[in-house]
Amino acid sequence: MPDTHFGFETVNEGEKARRVEGVFSSVANKYDLMNDLMSVGLHRLWKAFALQVSGARAGDRVLDVAGGTADLSSAFAKRVGPTGEIWLTDINNAMLTRGRDRLLDEGVLSPVAQCDAEKLPFPDNHFDIVTVAFGLRNMTHKDKALAEMSRVLRVGGRLLVLEFSKVWEPLSPFYDLYSFKVLPWLGSKIVGDADSYRYLAESIRMHPDQETLKGMMEQAGLAKVEYFNLTAGVVALHRGYKI
Repeated sequence: MPDTHFGFETVNEGEKARRVEGVFSSVANKYDLMNDLMSVGLHRLWKAFALQVSGARAGDRVLDVAGGTADLSSAFAKRVGPTGEIWLTDINNAMLTRGRDRLLDEGVLSPVAQCDAEKLPFPDNHFDIVTVAFGLRNMTHKDKALAEMSRVLRVGGRLLVLEFSKVWEPLSPFYDLYSFKVLPWLGSKIVGDADSYRYLAESIRMHPDQETLKGMMEQAGLAKVEYFNLTAGVVALHRGYKI
């Protein structure tokens, strides 16, 4: 089996899948709390910006890939209304279960599917919007996942990728200190798991930068790809259209 990376480690692809599964199963119960603490609540603003840029409107069909605890699914459900369609998907059962329960608690009757983003179980040209937030960097074959997301989009539909990216260079030393010292410490105190948050910090450094990801989306068949740097490039939102 070919090798890939798990954070800064080189592992075979099967081991990566198993270890990523372990990371998110470990952190699922405190995932939302840790997101608020780690980003000082900024992740809510990043996701609100993604919703705004999506152009979602009543009746749209939306696929939330690696949607986890359903932050975006919940927001999109309000935007597309009862005539729209929201699918929440994730490969991790623990995360998907929390997302499903959250939607039910909010009165949102939305379908969910546990599936691999590299093999989406949906027909071609079905969705108006596909979104993936903070999930792409954990996927083994990002090119395959992007191609699948493009496949299920209708012509004129758009893919939104919200992901950690390359921070503004002058901030790098401070960002590194926060990522490799503060995040694992928070993980140990809040979740009892420093290693998972050390991996998350490492996975950000291994993820393609803004221009590289733009090129990957174009290779997947998307056009008019652009990106928006948020919080000095800590996060970037990429948007591309299927033509």
